[in-house]
Amino acid sequence: MCGIVGYIGQKSAAQILVEGLRRLEYRGYDSAGVAVLNSSGIQLRRSPGKLSVLVDLLKKQPVEGTVGVGHTRWATHGRPSEENAHPHTCCKDNIVVVHNGIIENYIELKKTLTQKGHIFKSQTDTEVIAHLVEDAYTDDLRDAVQKALKQLQGSYAIGVLAANDPSHFIAARKDSPLVLGVGENEMFLASDVPALLPHTRKVIFLEDGDIADIRQDKIELTDLSGKTIERKPQTIIWDAVMAEKAGYKHFMLKEIYEQIVTVRDTFRSRISLEEGRVQLEDLLPLEVAQKLPKICLVGCGTSHHAALVSRFWFEELTGIPCDVEIASEYRYRRFTKEPGTLIVAITQSGETADTLAAL
Repeated sequence: MCGIVGYIGQKSAAQILVEGLRRLEYRGYDSAGVAVLNSSGIQLRRSPGKLSVLVDLLKKQPVEGTVGVGHTRWATHGRPSEENAHPHTCCKDNIVVVHNGIIENYIELKKTLTQKGHIFKSQTDTEVIAHLVEDAYTDDLRDAVQKALKQLQGSYAIGVLAANDPSHFIAARKDSPLVLGVGENEMFLASDVPALLPHTRKVIFLEDGDIADIRQDKIELTDLSGKTIERKPQTIIWDAVMAEKAGYKHFMLKEIYEQIVTVRDTFRSRISLEEGRVQLEDLLPLEVAQKLPKICLVGCGTSHHAALVSRFWFEELTGIPCDVEIASEYRYRRFTKEPGTLIVAITQSGETADTLAAL
């Protein structure tokens, strides 16, 4: 899950953004980046890999400014790379966006925007948001974001900056978490509470449909129609470790209760209620799926146990025989699978050495 951090105040934004992203590293990521506003416009620094790579880049190419946004990305659309890392900008580099979630109709939006003359620099779904805001922007950033959001289908938690107006930035959410931090003459944005705790314990949890106009001395909340929302800050009493657990006693307990959200988020971008269909063709073309003689699931530890359960569903729903293998043993096996067998390697972290070797 990606991480978002935002800041506006009187301190060095880059330092606060990197510190916040470091506190969100537990969420997993494959690239990182920050965008800071100053008199020269938007200063963008991005890099694939660990946050330490971004830190080294900032040492070589420092950025100055007191307002900015940062992001750690877990790739969904487009491979891990500098051009696909967040933050993303519009054609003129006047609008910058960080985003968690999945925009389901980004292909259609991208085609429309391209026909209007917009030039895309990445393969991500996020970049369409920057271009939509640019398309609607005159001198009111909140209004432009509001118009852009009404065109989106899917889930989002976003932070949006405009280069010519460093006095504020905009945040909004739908089906992805986002929380605001209220400080003394400074405001913060994050996708989870741990990023905020070194600076403030007063927070406002955004709800679906909220749009926040964040300034150094105040936060204004509205809904998608522009109606004002009143919501008082809450005081966080957890310590940093408890915050990462979202108040649960153990991480395992947290993950158990998160299952309903995790499953929903996984399938959200694949299910079209309007069309009454599930979109999987880009993962496994129908003509290939129909010819599969067998499925083999490979994993270690809890991933192996997940495969043991999944085997029954694969066989029941597809009518295709399904084997389950422990990756650490499978990689050394000397046998020939039936030609055309689908091998599915399962790993929670994406870094399980035996599973990668088996793959």
